[in-house]
Amino acid sequence: MTNHTYKHFHRIAWAAVLLTLCVIVLGGFVRLSHAGLSCPDWPTCYGRATWPVQDHEVAAANAVYERAVEVHKAWREQVHRHLAAILGLLVLTLCLLEAKRRRHAIWVPVACSVSVAASIPIYMYWHHDPAFALATLGILGLLAYAWRAGREPFIGYTAVLLAVIIMQAMLGMWTVTWLLKPIVVMAHLLGGLTTFSLLTWLAWRATPNTELIQGHARLFKRLLWIGLVLLVVQIALGGWTSANYAALACGTDFPKCLGQWLPEHDFSEALVLWRGIGVDYEGGVLDGPARVAIQLMHRGMAVVVGLYLVALAVKMIRTPGLVYWGSVLAVLTTAQVVLGISNVHFGLPLWVAVAHNAGAALLLFTVVGVLARLREPEQVPEPAPMA
Repeated sequence: MTNHTYKHFHRIAWAAVLLTLCVIVLGGFVRLSHAGLSCPDWPTCYGRATWPVQDHEVAAANAVYERAVEVHKAWREQVHRHLAAILGLLVLTLCLLEAKRRRHAIWVPVACSVSVAASIPIYMYWHHDPAFALATLGILGLLAYAWRAGREPFIGYTAVLLAVIIMQAMLGMWTVTWLLKPIVVMAHLLGGLTTFSLLTWLAWRATPNTELIQGHARLFKRLLWIGLVLLVVQIALGGWTSANYAALACGTDFPKCLGQWLPEHDFSEALVLWRGIGVDYEGGVLDGPARVAIQLMHRGMAVVVGLYLVALAVKMIRTPGLVYWGSVLAVLTTAQVVLGISNVHFGLPLWVAVAHNAGAALLLFTVVGVLARLREPEQVPEPAPMA
C-alpha cells in the first residue's frame, strides 16, 4: 500500500504484532496468577537482570527485600518484562526505518530514545524526579516529531507508537511501585491492547494488496467504529473487574448474582478511581457490595457488546467480500461470551481467565484489521513497487 525504503518493513510490523499478543497473554497470566508483585523492584527483579534461582541468591534477596522471593512467580514477571523490552526495540526499529524517509530526521527518535534510556539507571538509583522528567521529555519529543511529520506515510504513526510503548513501560513500573493500584493496572492493560491495535493497523496498512474492496465501506466503517468503542469500554470494565478482584463477587452464580437478580451493591464505591498511594491492593480493598457493583457493570455491558457484535457479524456475513471476517467476528464473540460465563461458573480457572484475556485481544485484532483494510472502489491506490 505504501512504498517503503525497507522492503521487509511490514514483516517487522507483523513480528511486533505477534510479540505484542504474547506479551498481553503472558501479562494476563502474571496478573491472574497473582504474580504482579513477585518482583518488588523495577526493572530488575530483586536487584538482578533475571531473578533469584539458587538457594544462596534467594537467601541474599530475602535479606535485603521485605517481600520474600517466590521463584515460581518471579520468573513470570521478569520474562514478561524482557519480552516487553524486545517489543520496544522492534517498535524503535520501525520508527527509525520510517525516519530515514526525511533528511536529517532520524536524530529526533534517537535523541528521544536516549533520553528515555538514560532515565532508567537514574530511576534505579532512586532519583525518581529527574528520571520521570527525562522519560516525559522523550515522550513529548516523539509526539512533537509526529505532529511535524503530518501526513507522511507512517513516520508520525510509528513515533506515536514508540511514545505509547514508553508510556506503557512507565505504567508497568507504577504497577509494581504503587502496589497494584487498580487504576494503574487497568491503564496498563488498556495500554497493552492499544499497542496491539496500533500495530495491527500498521501491519495491515503496510502489507501490499490486502485491501477489502467494498461498495458499502463507509457504512461498515461507521458500524465497526461503534463496535470498537463498545469493545474498548467493555475491556476497560473487565480490567477494572480484574484489578479489583471482583471476578467472583457473585460467587459461581450465573445469570443471577449471589442467588438474586439484583443483590446488594454499591456503585459509588465501585467507581472510585483514586485512593491515594501507599496502599497494598493485592487481593483487593473493596467490600462485597462494591465488588458486586463492578461485576454487574461488566455483565451488563457484556450483553450490549455481545448483541451488537453478533448483529454486526451477521450483517458482514450477508455481504459479499466480508463473509470470512464476519464469520471470524461471530465465532470470537461467541467464544468470548462462553469464556466469560465459564470464568464465573467454574470459579475462575487460570487457563479460562487467560483465554478470556486473549479473546479480547483477538476481537480487537479482527475489528481493527477490517477497519484498516476497508476501501471503497475508487479509494484503492495504484500498486507501488517495493524497494
